[in-house]
Amino acid sequence: MFAIIETGGKQLLVKAGDTIYIEKIEGKEGDVVVFDKVLAVENKIGTPYVEKASVSGIIEKQGKQAKIVVYRHNAKSTHKRKLGHRQPYTRVQITEIKGK
Repeated sequence: MFAIIETGGKQLLVKAGDTIYIEKIEGKEGDVVVFDKVLAVENKIGTPYVEKASVSGIIEKQGKQAKIVVYRHNAKSTHKRKLGHRQPYTRVQITEIKGK
């Protein structure tokens, strides 16, 4: 069984047992999280969401991705700027899909 969920402004295809990396959500490691915005489950397609459908999972880790370096330079001037950014994420283990 699979489902398409919406979280963090993105849509993800998930199955039971999958590990997904999503935009950071509140919670500690080991907490149960429920995704209510389910766009599709197996053959059911929502308008825009499937009623009485949910996907639950367990938060495995709260972390940050590798640093990216952003370097800005204006031609014909001495203006230079170097920035770094680490995007926070949440790793979730999908445990159950309801709504068939």
